[in-house]
Amino acid sequence: MIDKELLEILACPVCKEPVKLTKDGKGLKCVKCGRIYPIRDGIPIMLVEEAYYEEEDKKTSSDKA
Repeated sequence: MIDKELLEILACPVCKEPVKLTKDGKGLKCVKCGRIYPIRDGIPIMLVEEAYYEEEDKKTSSDKA
């Protein structure tokens, strides 16, 4: 779980826009560009190389089906 105070100060490293917790709580999504930064062991990984888009996540799950 991400601390609310930390969530308020975090921003997308690309757009510098705020991020919001994803519905599943596994990432932080930029409100502007839509990049999702993963959360691992309660730590947000705010690296562009680690970010992904929801479409990629959907493609991955549909490829498995």
